[in-house]
Amino acid sequence: MNQYKYTAEAAARFNKHGVDLTVYGQADPSVTTVHIRVAEGHFEEFYNVKSSYTIYVISGHGTFYLNDEAVEVNATDLVAAPPGTRIYYFGNMELLLTVSPAWDEANERHVRFLEKNQIPNTPRP
Repeated sequence: MNQYKYTAEAAARFNKHGVDLTVYGQADPSVTTVHIRVAEGHFEEFYNVKSSYTIYVISGHGTFYLNDEAVEVNATDLVAAPPGTRIYYFGNMELLLTVSPAWDEANERHVRFLEKNQIPNTPRP
């Protein structure tokens, strides 16, 4: 029998480098869907060697840094980062992330950790 519905209650929940993640079922190898809440920032710069990251900004505002390029975002904006794009971000936002193909820890690469005092001129509420 196919599973068509995935609930937040059954999802994996954890905090990773400043963001609260709710990771929904990994039943489909083509995509991972993640609900993200971030109050200040994602304090790790990283990239994925195989997957694209598509991020929809549900609410809030902030700045994504994609290969060192600052991209200001607001609610209803969509950020598309192809494989190999270095990513980190700051702001107070609620996000919906899709990772395709599905996220695999073996494909994620750490670049560096950032400190709060390294937040560059990011708009704050």
